[in-house]
Amino acid sequence: MQSKRILLIVSGGIAAYKCPDLVRRLRERGASVRCILTAGGSEFVTALALGAVSEDTVYQDLFSLTDENEMGHIRLAREADAVLVAPATANILAKMVHGQADDLATTALLATDRPIFAAPAMNVRMWENAATQANMAALAERGVTLLGPDEGDMACGEFGMGRMLEPEQIADALETYFADGQRLSGRRALVTSGPTHEPIDSVRYIANRSSGKQGHAIAGALAQLGAETTLVTGPTTEPDPLGVKLIHVETAREMLSACESALPADVAICAAAVSDWRTAEAASGKIKKQADTPAPTLEMVENPDILATLSQTGNRRPGLVVGFAAETDDLIANAARKLEKKGCDWIVANDVSPATGTFGGTANSVHLITPSGVEDWPKLSKAEVGARLAARIADRFTGAHD
Repeated sequence: MQSKRILLIVSGGIAAYKCPDLVRRLRERGASVRCILTAGGSEFVTALALGAVSEDTVYQDLFSLTDENEMGHIRLAREADAVLVAPATANILAKMVHGQADDLATTALLATDRPIFAAPAMNVRMWENAATQANMAALAERGVTLLGPDEGDMACGEFGMGRMLEPEQIADALETYFADGQRLSGRRALVTSGPTHEPIDSVRYIANRSSGKQGHAIAGALAQLGAETTLVTGPTTEPDPLGVKLIHVETAREMLSACESALPADVAICAAAVSDWRTAEAASGKIKKQADTPAPTLEMVENPDILATLSQTGNRRPGLVVGFAAETDDLIANAARKLEKKGCDWIVANDVSPATGTFGGTANSVHLITPSGVEDWPKLSKAEVGARLAARIADRFTGAHD
């Protein structure tokens, strides 16, 4: 953590009393720490204490003319290598989910493009509440790393999940992150995500049910490991992953062109659900329905094969090309055939039958097919699948796996 800059956001929970020690633990490892103290946090720990241990200004007021002139919330958000929220109360976690920005802390969180870590701390009943659990799932999907909570005695006298991790544990987690975060440093990654929209006329198009959640999660995870990541995405409502260059496209041909423009790359992951066909000629206006006239016949032509093209680009071919096989039957057999046919290095096979809820859902159950065989992964959130695949890719480049 030598010379790493941590922006610590201290919110209003009793666990805030541990934050001066947390600052000290982080600085022992070589990090510099700058603090934002919320109004609630100041009820439990003073700016004077945090300033003394951090040896830096403690920021509190969004509308401070002096602070905004000398160190505005945008600079606070960007001049850090990571943002840590500790304690992360149920309140600030909910605000993060909904993008509220009603004070300096939440404004900085909304403005940052750096990795965000949150150490939850709250009463066990608050932690177990369905709203909190939904918020945790949403934040994990967006790439926020959750540290804890732990189980134990609480200030309210109850026992259970919701206790903030100890400062030493939080500092250890950040130190591990920065160590792992260098594994793909200097590497370039290309990821495709989402569906494509193939126009029929000026208002209608051919599409599929892909949400883009998995591709976006993979791109975010690669960026967290230090890769210079370009994400080429079809139309989706998914939030942009942190630290990723975004290229928005609609059609398969646009996606292929964007991918070719993004080369060279060390690794390409084709997670997009690209339409196999498009209409031979899209109408320039809306095709009108006419009384007593049969429905128009659509002449279909094949779209370019992005995965096969990236796998066969000569000296511009990425060192590792990973495809996705979305199947509804004979999952492993069909995926293995696709691996051989496309010429890629790995295939991630996933069952997209309606009963699985994979398309549009938050979880995925995948099988990674490599030259070593088939790895059956347990059902995981798409964020966890992204992190696991990114780690597996990092292993490949460091020689831990083929």
